[in-house]
Amino acid sequence: MFLFESIPWYSAVAGVTVTLALILLNEISRRSKLAAGFCFLILPILLTIFVWPTTAAEGTTVGSWFAWVKAYSALAGCLGFMALRYIKGAVNNKYLLFFPAFILGFNIFEAVIREFQTFSFEGMHDGMMIIGGEWNILNGIAGILNIVTICGWAGIYISKDKYKDMVWPDMLWFWIIAYDLWNFAYVYNCVPDHAFYAGLCLLLSCTIPAFFIKKGAWLQHRAHTLGFWMMFVMTFPAFVDTTMFAVKSSHNTDAMWLVSTLSILFNIGVFVYQFHKIRTRKLRPLKDELHTDLKVYQEVAQTQH
Repeated sequence: MFLFESIPWYSAVAGVTVTLALILLNEISRRSKLAAGFCFLILPILLTIFVWPTTAAEGTTVGSWFAWVKAYSALAGCLGFMALRYIKGAVNNKYLLFFPAFILGFNIFEAVIREFQTFSFEGMHDGMMIIGGEWNILNGIAGILNIVTICGWAGIYISKDKYKDMVWPDMLWFWIIAYDLWNFAYVYNCVPDHAFYAGLCLLLSCTIPAFFIKKGAWLQHRAHTLGFWMMFVMTFPAFVDTTMFAVKSSHNTDAMWLVSTLSILFNIGVFVYQFHKIRTRKLRPLKDELHTDLKVYQEVAQTQH
């Protein structure tokens, strides 16, 4: 196959199962404050003390600095978003309101650093074959553009229903798709043998709820599903490495070029669109929401505020 060596039927079923399980866990944690507190605070503490020093030790495929930082930054996002959702008045503090944009940008920046680092790799790193090249530079630039185009954080609010979701109306489908393309390319380039699950399935698990279950809450969905996935893969790394369900990358440089090219082209498109809108409408990107004129923005803001 072009992207992967092969995807037998049982691996495809496992991929669907992982995606649905992450969607279900996200729904449980977003609907229950107690469940979220256990999943994103108590459970990680227990895993950090008793499990991960063995299962995610140096030399394993999840033993790199990046895996540990990614896990804790995702969990920090989950806890920070819970604070905004459940602490009365927190969402009205403009400094606290900046936290979602900060943790999102920080998460992307971590990957950009790793992408540039991977450019010089050739051979086995962190237990898997990694082939560095110009595609890493291309997608690293796409990641920087993805950070630059984070907008409208001042318009974040907490939904009035019983679930108190963190809604970001200005984070619309085109930015989400740009992120998905960039993130898949990142995982495919830098963690290639995990790309089927940590790339495709994980991204679907937050994009599907953002489009069909709770619109406007993509970042909350992303933090929850990423947190659950990182806890799972750092506890059971063999699932994606050595079990019958593992799906290995084809390590095809043409595929790396393709996913990285799609990533940077789409992110350039979003950047140009937003720059044009900022310039023509005389907007202040650090303070103003950019897309209040769009129907998709108004549908989220009007139906959930």
